[in-house]
Amino acid sequence: MHDTVWFEIQGLPSVTIASSEFHEAAIVQRNALGMSDARFVLVDHPIQDATDEEMRLKARGVADAVLAALTD
Repeated sequence: MHDTVWFEIQGLPSVTIASSEFHEAAIVQRNALGMSDARFVLVDHPIQDATDEEMRLKARGVADAVLAALTD
């Protein structure tokens, strides 16, 4: 969320992409950073031990949500 907030302050649309495990943490951080409308998209957890192909599938699964978050 720190990077997303920094980019947004610079006027550059940004979205954080994180594991679904970090949903609550993303909300807490964006509020703590003073940007409660900072956008984030969650990828199905877990990701640490996912294969390259599994990560490609996860990425494809959120691509539309990422584009929507950047263009809303």
